[in-house]
Amino acid sequence: ERERGRRRKKKRRRREKRTGGEKRRRGGEEKETRRRKERRQRKKKMEECKVCNLYDLNQTMARDLLESVTYPWEALGQINDYILKIGNQLDNEKYDKVGEDVWIAKTAKVMPSAYIHGPAIIGENAEIRHCAFIRGKVIVGDNAVVGNSTELKNVILFNKVQVPHYNYVGDSILGYQAHMGAGSITSNVKSDKKLVVVKNGKEQILTGLKKFGAMIGDKVEIGCNSVLNPGTVVGKNSNVYPLSSVRGVIPSKSIYKNQNEIVQKI
Repeated sequence: ERERGRRRKKKRRRREKRTGGEKRRRGGEEKETRRRKERRQRKKKMEECKVCNLYDLNQTMARDLLESVTYPWEALGQINDYILKIGNQLDNEKYDKVGEDVWIAKTAKVMPSAYIHGPAIIGENAEIRHCAFIRGKVIVGDNAVVGNSTELKNVILFNKVQVPHYNYVGDSILGYQAHMGAGSITSNVKSDKKLVVVKNGKEQILTGLKKFGAMIGDKVEIGCNSVLNPGTVVGKNSNVYPLSSVRGVIPSKSIYKNQNEIVQKI
């Protein structure tokens, strides 16, 4: 009887050991699956930063420039030379060359109090309002609006972009029909003057740039008096609440309420 009892205990221990091993193995597999899923999600989020996922390149005269890079900020250092290259190729029946390296479409409306420094191209039917300050290295797309006291420097504005009221946009690219509310700005230099890094959780991309404002996708709405901190990327069709301080990568089709509350649009 005692022998049978010992055998039963041994069998039970072997069974428990086997079961425990299986549980540990399943637990390890589940953890690895979660890690792989998280890596895929992080990679997908950084994919949002690519030119092909942010912009409709049919809506800008900078198409050739942007097609030559993977991430849009890689084009920032080439805007100057690109304007000089295509400026002299523009149709003389559609564009006037005004001053040094400034091309303005004949159908554009430019207020007398606006200041435009070259190189710059102002697209067809664009509107440059009172006291706008265009500091050079700027492409303003067709039907775009640059408003009262708005300042631009080293930027590409796609067609139908609106920066209509007291905006600062520097070292940035704004996609088709993007709109910045009154007083909203792109901050293009970190307070510690270090190079800008695009961050999305644990993922990051070293840009090698000291000046980098924001990459704003097509049809993005930026609320009034918001600040887009250096290295911000906002995915297409997203909205940012007024008075926001934004940093990092904001997914497409989302609503940014604050840094801890970013929700997908329904």
